[in-house]
Amino acid sequence: MANDSNLYSAEYIGSGTFIIKKPKRSPRKRRQSKLKGPNRGMRK
Repeated sequence: MANDSNLYSAEYIGSGTFIIKKPKRSPRKRRQSKLKGPNRGMRK
């Protein structure tokens, strides 16, 4: 793989065990999704 830091990859170790590497979400996107969908701990 060319750039492991921003690609999904799973490394099989054995007996159903994987090491999963996935890209970090950029703070800008996290902030947007938090503003757009404020539904944490909502009852209904």
